[in-house]
Amino acid sequence: MTYELYVAGLKRDLTLSRIGEDRMIAGFVLLGDVELTEACASELLARMPECDILIAPEAKAIPLIYEMARQSGRNDYLVARKSAKAYMNGVFSVRYASITTKGTQELFLDGKDAQKMAGKRVVIVDDVVSTGESLGAVEKLVCEAGGEIVGKMTVLAEGDSALRDDLIFLAPLPLFDGAGNPI
Repeated sequence: MTYELYVAGLKRDLTLSRIGEDRMIAGFVLLGDVELTEACASELLARMPECDILIAPEAKAIPLIYEMARQSGRNDYLVARKSAKAYMNGVFSVRYASITTKGTQELFLDGKDAQKMAGKRVVIVDDVVSTGESLGAVEKLVCEAGGEIVGKMTVLAEGDSALRDDLIFLAPLPLFDGAGNPI
């Protein structure tokens, strides 16, 4: 089963995947889709508030934030990592749960990246916001680093996330019942 999505002037057929006995989600993956990534980045940039720095959670939002940085002429962006790396210093982290991944996850921020955000206007970028857990984790990292969140942006707002008034998004994405019907 698939869901026909129209976003940023493009059409994509998203495969429905079961996440419970009576619940399905449409899989939206920018990874490997250059045309869609470029179009979504352009559309988000047109709506982006003034900011000093962009940050995204690892991993599916990385092509999007890269393309937003490239198109806007920025020389850098930050990534909240899924694991601490040996080259990172002054690392701090936040735990969260995600609808698409089983179990608790953790996001890490390098102390050097935290220094880049301190006192700066920050926009958080993600590919899909569903429960808002990973977005909330990035928000906590930004606040702990001393950044000022001036925008939260995503390509798709899934389910009730489309009702949020603090989220800039390009299109809503429904959740689906066990038979593949939008709910």
